Amino acid sequence: MKKILVIGPSWVGDTMLMQPMLLRLKRRHPESRIDVLAPPWAASLLHAMPEVHEVITNPFPHGALQPGARYRFGKKLRGEQYDQAIVLPNSLKSALVPFFAHIPVRTGFVGEMRYGLLNDARKLSKTTLPLMVERFAQLAEDAQGEIPRPLANPRLEVSEDRRHATLQKLGLLLDKPVVVFCPGAEYGPAKRWPATYFAEVAQRLQRQGYAVWLIGSAKDKEVSDKIISLGNPQCLNLCGKTDLTDAIALLSCAQMVISNDSGLMHLAAALDRPMLALFGSSSPLFTPPLSSHAKILYLHLECSPCFKRECPLGHFNCMRQLTPAMIWEKLQQTISEHKQPLTTEHTE
Repeated sequence: MKKILVIGPSWVGDTMLMQPMLLRLKRRHPESRIDVLAPPWAASLLHAMPEVHEVITNPFPHGALQPGARYRFGKKLRGEQYDQAIVLPNSLKSALVPFFAHIPVRTGFVGEMRYGLLNDARKLSKTTLPLMVERFAQLAEDAQGEIPRPLANPRLEVSEDRRHATLQKLGLLLDKPVVVFCPGAEYGPAKRWPATYFAEVAQRLQRQGYAVWLIGSAKDKEVSDKIISLGNPQCLNLCGKTDLTDAIALLSCAQMVISNDSGLMHLAAALDRPMLALFGSSSPLFTPPLSSHAKILYLHLECSPCFKRECPLGHFNCMRQLTPAMIWEKLQQTISEHKQPLTTEHTE
């Protein structure tokens, strides 16, 4: 039995985009055991992927080098006798643990100063592999191998029992069709559609009989509170009240999701929810939502994608010019395509 250790990413979306690579590994090596070294928050998501045998908690804070601690941690892993490590992040520190664990084959892209740490170092062709999901999947192949196309999309499933338990836990009902907003983006404000725009679309939805749930981390509570304060007292702000398992269950209840480019966007795509994905400073040519039910809204401005945390030009046109009217028009089209047309607006 081949034992493989995957060094996982630090972000929710990237972790979801890793799944096709895990699936490919399992198809190439059906009897293999695949363990994933990942941050603590990723455990519930990884346990939902049948390809993963065990999740090993990565104890190191994001960005911390700590070479001594990584040496001791790697030394502890020697007894597992892994045959191969696949290192998905491109950082130097992510390659240290497999090296210290004496894993004989250490696979990854060249990255930053990793010669020697990786002995199966691949040179990345961004032209041949434009998508992050493709780059991850390439590491499941032999050095000269090619990924099978098309790749399988990431997939998540939620049982009725899990959905019911989450709704009961949060005191939620499905007495109205639900639209979920994901107004945050962990990377920075340049990826976030304005709160005032979300608020306008929320008002229109509620007038037409929809419930609007806002989900995200505790960091997203402030922007969600602002959306509610702008004429949306009936919206539910669930930011910071859910763990990742809860968030997945809530997304599975949605008739429609409107999301910034974020981890929740990739989870909604894996659940195959109808979705509008809003892109500004980032690129849908790199990390698009991988679902046939997702529609991307992106203005293709000359200054985007800049991949900055904040708009370097100060105008934020990539999101400001993506108006609520544009989103509303696309929202109507999408719901109509799924044969659940918007109802006639209520009269006051």
